[in-house]
Amino acid sequence: MTHRLNKTLLLGVAALGLMAGNALAETELRMTWYNDGNEGEVMRDLLDRFEEANPDIKVVLDVVPYAAVRDGIGVQLAAGEGPDMARVTDLGGLSQYYLDLTPYLSDADYWRTNFGPFLKWLAPDSDAISGFMTQLTVTGPYVNKTLFEQAGVEMPGEGATWDDWAAASKEVADKLDIPIPMAWDRSGHRVAGPAISMGAKMFDENGEPALVDDGLKMMATKLYDWHQDGTMAKELWGSVSGSQYLGANEDFANANVVLYMSGSWQIPQFAETIGDAFDWWAVPAPCGPAACTGMPGGAALVAIKDTEHPEEVAMVMDYLAQEENLAEFYSRTLFIPGHLGLAEKGIDFDTDDERAKHALSTFAGAVPSISPIAFETQGYPYNYVMFGALISRLGEAIVGELTLDQAFERMTQDVEQQIAEKKRGG
Repeated sequence: MTHRLNKTLLLGVAALGLMAGNALAETELRMTWYNDGNEGEVMRDLLDRFEEANPDIKVVLDVVPYAAVRDGIGVQLAAGEGPDMARVTDLGGLSQYYLDLTPYLSDADYWRTNFGPFLKWLAPDSDAISGFMTQLTVTGPYVNKTLFEQAGVEMPGEGATWDDWAAASKEVADKLDIPIPMAWDRSGHRVAGPAISMGAKMFDENGEPALVDDGLKMMATKLYDWHQDGTMAKELWGSVSGSQYLGANEDFANANVVLYMSGSWQIPQFAETIGDAFDWWAVPAPCGPAACTGMPGGAALVAIKDTEHPEEVAMVMDYLAQEENLAEFYSRTLFIPGHLGLAEKGIDFDTDDERAKHALSTFAGAVPSISPIAFETQGYPYNYVMFGALISRLGEAIVGELTLDQAFERMTQDVEQQIAEKKRGG
């Protein structure tokens, strides 16, 4: 009896040891993620399937507010305290922290073929493969089409200018007593596309940043004037300072805004929060004398070079980047694909909402007309410095802390000083 008991105990200890060994063998990876809509839920589903096929790898999805990614991830990475993977929007600005996945991928040519144009956004100074676009975004306006119909005001058509849309939105708001005729995200990225439409070059002949020129001044002056005459509400941009982002998506969803300048990433959110309460309609980018363009952009899932598990990270990234998995991700999240093969084949988006389908078609159709200057600006590793200087100084002018001329002068100084500091490692 004692012999049997000892044997049982030994077997139990051995089993516990084996279980402990398996637990110790499990690799845990962390992915920092933020949500615009339901994409965290979809990503978790894909990761669960990956874990089923690879039980020795566990991926923890850390969902944080967008502000934590925009303002905090760079600090984390600089301190060597970042995750193994992260969803980021400062695509080139954080490139020094990315892992080159190339040596670990099963088929690097697949990545170059399908993500080629966007890989350079993540690796401005090399041929590294560091991640893929979770979505391609395009900036542009949404309008409350129902309000236009109720007011009996015709929506401007193809080739309409920003002045046309501003005047029409103001007319609708005045007739129906809508508090905000036009709202723009408080974002330098949002302002850049319209500025390029007005003729802004963003760079000089040597490829160096040159933010302030006649085209940018023209667009900035319009924004300033619209805030003074009530076309735009000072309370929105004036409620925050510096380069802080502020969206007007909730005001638009609550039918308090006639025209909202934002972008394609709002589609899944509006499909859920607005639904069929009113016709939210995406319209093509308004025109200026130089172009009719929005800004491209988006978010990318990138691998972080400080990871202790590069091979396992590459396995996760390779799995998520495969065509069938990305097709599901884009379909369920209602995101414009950042994958050339899927863009050519088309995505069967998982929605019966005609407003969402129309918006997806509108933004996807805008991609061919995006200005080369907009693509160049999006790929510039210090574009966030330019965007920050633009919005912070323009905001100070709008609330009366600076004149427009002073704001333009400070923008130039900010860009020169901050980029010089960045290049010195500051």
